[in-house]
Formats: sequence, structure tokens, C-alpha cells
Amino acid sequence: MRTAAAAYRLRTRPWQADARVAHVAPVADCLGPLTTSDVEATVERLRDEGYRSVVTAALHPADRRPFIDVGFVETERLHLLLHGLGHIAPSGAIPGIDLRRGRRREHAEILAVDRAAFTPFWRLDAAGLDEALDATSAVHLQTARSGPRIVGYAVCGRAGHRGYVQRLAVDPAVQGRGVGRALLLDGLRWLRRWGAHDALVNTQEGNARSLRLYRRAGFVLQPDGLAVLQLDLSDAPTPPDASPPTGPTVAAPPDGGYW
Repeated sequence: MRTAAAAYRLRTRPWQADARVAHVAPVADCLGPLTTSDVEATVERLRDEGYRSVVTAALHPADRRPFIDVGFVETERLHLLLHGLGHIAPSGAIPGIDLRRGRRREHAEILAVDRAAFTPFWRLDAAGLDEALDATSAVHLQTARSGPRIVGYAVCGRAGHRGYVQRLAVDPAVQGRGVGRALLLDGLRWLRRWGAHDALVNTQEGNARSLRLYRRAGFVLQPDGLAVLQLDLSDAPTPPDASPPTGPTVAAPPDGGYW
């Protein structure tokens, strides 16, 4: 019964870049705090299924203890930033760039942008994009286009009165032209229009470019950041592409989400 309860409290799936790595995230609507026993049972199941490593979603300090007690170690620290949505800076037009609502039939093009913007270990696959789009009760998928080609996209979601910038990616070929800022501000305006009182986003502590983008857009650093934890289940070497992404990351939505 303990294993069944743990399965309900922790969502697991293969990590998109490496099927040997499991991704684990707390389930938002489970009752009571996550326990060490929950994590132990999940780790043993993943070990039996043949996984060689486990990586967590971006976790708040209060959520880390059960994982640390089982032997997880911190592998990535992230800044957490909050925007009050009271004032959203205007965004001027970008010559040759149009913003349009993203469609399901465009997911392959969107994922191509994601592959260009992020290193292999951190890229989304089709299942990861679907999960990001389903993580909140309301979602806004916006694309940036240069002619017929998608060159950037953003996923923003709302759960109750809280908004989340869940994914923001821009093709390196057009970075530096304000595409990321335009997508970000568009998402913030959508969140405010649909009832969000504030919005969260996170980014790696070493990602100065993304941090500068968010702070210039009005986000404020929060005192408690997030962390990604990892546990090796064998003596296998770390996947060669397990390096931090170079582009903006996403806020942890209510269920832990992506980073």
C-alpha cells in the first residue's frame, strides 16, 4: 500500500533527453506533506524499473527534506522571481516579427525552437510540452514569427490567482532583438487579463542574461529560491549533455513543473 500511496503523491516519467533518467515531481493535490517513506518507495520502484538516475522538479526549500534524507544532492539552484502585475511595461513592435496564438498543429515547429534554444538534456519533447500546457487550469501558448517561420514561443499558465511563466524560448538566430521580452510581456498581460494577481518565474542562478530580462520586465527576486536535486541509482557516468540550459527557464507550477 505504501508504494501505491507514493505513486499517487509523486508523478514520475522518463526524462525527455535520456530514457535512463527518471523525472519526479510532487503531485499538487495530494493530502499532507510528502514523507521520506514516499520518496524511498518511489526510488526503489524506479530502480527496479531500470533507471540509473533520478532528477527532481524545481523544489521549494520546504519540499526538499524528504529527498535529501534519501540521499538526493543539489545539482542546480534557481532564482525565484515574482511580478505583481500592477504595472506591465509597454512593448513596442519588432520589425519583421509578429506574435500569434500557438496551435497544436504547430507543436513540431515550436519544439524545433526549443531544441535550438536549450542544450540536449534540458530540451522538451512532445510529451514534455503537452505536460507544460496541461499543468495549469488556464494556459496561453504564444508564438513569435518571422514570416512563416516560428522563431520563439512562450507558455504562461494560471492556477487560481497565481500566474506562471512556464516556458520561454527564442531561436538563437534572432536573440537580442527583443523577441523574448515581447513574448514575456504579452504573457504577463494575458495573465492579468484573466484574473492572475501575480506571476512567478525561475531561472538558473548563473543565467545572468535571463535574470536581466526578467528584472527589467518588473520581476523581483524572492528570498527563497528553488533547487533541482538528483540521485544516482548506479555507478553509471552522468549523461554527457547534463549541463544547464542557456536560455530562460520556467516557473515551477503548482505540481512542481519544469525548470
